[in-house]
Amino acid sequence: MPLKLVVDAVEARLAANWTRCPVFGVNSKGDTPADGSPFVQVSYPVANGEQLTIGAPGANVYRETGAFRLVVNARRGKGVATGLAWADELAALFRGRNFDGVQTFAPSSPAIDDRNDQGNFYALSVSVPYTADILG
Repeated sequence: MPLKLVVDAVEARLAANWTRCPVFGVNSKGDTPADGSPFVQVSYPVANGEQLTIGAPGANVYRETGAFRLVVNARRGKGVATGLAWADELAALFRGRNFDGVQTFAPSSPAIDDRNDQGNFYALSVSVPYTADILG
């Protein structure tokens, strides 16, 4: 489970910088668009914490290392050019950035194979590794 700090920072960065299509954050939308219109979905599949310092109660540094996943759900049957371009833009938005207490690194590139077809959508995902520190 990711830190709230991470979820808030990632979703705020998307809200401020992404206008191509709607973004569905964590538990913010129940159903996909019935008309098949594109959207981006954010998830946080990996998050691991560790204590970096000891001996300073309330001021010890804890680091979460993880990855969040951005899935471009493009219209199925319309080719991959737009979906790949959007995945590239999303990767650039988070590549090597430091924002709101989150440090991001090199995003993955989307895989293209028989798993991309998802109902009305052609899903292209980008995973972004990150670290975030908190005190406790």
